[in-house]
Amino acid sequence: MRGRKLCGAAVLLAAAMSFAGCSGYASSQELREQAYSETGKDGDGQAVQEGMPDTERAQETGLNEDSLKYSSAAPAEITVNTANRTQAALPEFEEVSSGQKESAVGLDSGWKYAAFAKITSGSAVLYKSDRADRKNITVCVNAGHGTKGGSAVKTQCHPDGSPKVTGGTTGAGDGDPRFRGAPGGGGAVTAAAVSGGMTFSDGTPESRVTLSMARILKEKLLAKGYDVLMIRESDDVQLDNIARTVIANNASDCHIALHWDSTATDKGAFYMSVPDNASYRGMEPVKSHWQQHQALGESLVAGLKAQGVKIFFGGAMAMDLTQTSYSTIPSVDIELGDKASDHSEAVLNRLADGLAAGVDQYFGR
Repeated sequence: MRGRKLCGAAVLLAAAMSFAGCSGYASSQELREQAYSETGKDGDGQAVQEGMPDTERAQETGLNEDSLKYSSAAPAEITVNTANRTQAALPEFEEVSSGQKESAVGLDSGWKYAAFAKITSGSAVLYKSDRADRKNITVCVNAGHGTKGGSAVKTQCHPDGSPKVTGGTTGAGDGDPRFRGAPGGGGAVTAAAVSGGMTFSDGTPESRVTLSMARILKEKLLAKGYDVLMIRESDDVQLDNIARTVIANNASDCHIALHWDSTATDKGAFYMSVPDNASYRGMEPVKSHWQQHQALGESLVAGLKAQGVKIFFGGAMAMDLTQTSYSTIPSVDIELGDKASDHSEAVLNRLADGLAAGVDQYFGR
């Protein structure tokens, strides 16, 4: 039990439980098959341009509210394509509080798309629920930002090298001329590996709030019986957006990245939807998974709305993200407000309740 000393018989009992739990843990492949068979900014202090969405922040955005778009496409039946996933056994677990188990999950260089990552020395942490009704579903919770030096490193936006179809300031410098002047910018072929994030109106760095949010959400998901893959558990994890995504692809069943927008209007929550662009939706792995991304985003927004959380516009904004471009599992960037939003513990708990309910809805629970 992390941070505590146990003695006597309790030690022996905990050890016995630990070994018993490890032996029954399913591989990531098994988790995915079981789940789907059942459900059929800048910690460096840099500010981003006001009024712009804050995902892949200062260098990747440029949409205005005219670019907002709610996905009207009906989600297809949720299926998973495991053909391109690298199968890897998950490591053994150590005992932590509440009878949960944890292990470090680093980036395996043999995993599909891993070669595109540039910042890779960090590790995520996998927690196993101790509930009797454990669901055998792993949710990746990605606390946005929090990688020192990440904004100084560039990574490729798309695995096929094609230019972005949305995004603003990045496209002006190294983008494809065919896309300059297009709505929302576009045209960039590289972007910041991990931007630093914005700063809230009260001076709190976004990266600190996303971490607090991730910790609260983790506990609520574990209590519901989900296993949780935590991408970041401290102020700094040396994993760029591609590395985070590839780890999630191989060790979880869905990927939720937590962010707040850079506007200052307390606008409400929304998710980053997949742009309705034929070339983008025709590029793998987007082609095989974009409908899953949309369905997950819509479920999360529905869960938030049911908790009384303010929803911005139709609940979605179309954006070409590095995360989405490399995801082979249902994957969403969820914006939970902006720099003017209340981020007290009580509010974070309400947001976490909404997100957890959205996960339930997505997996049919």
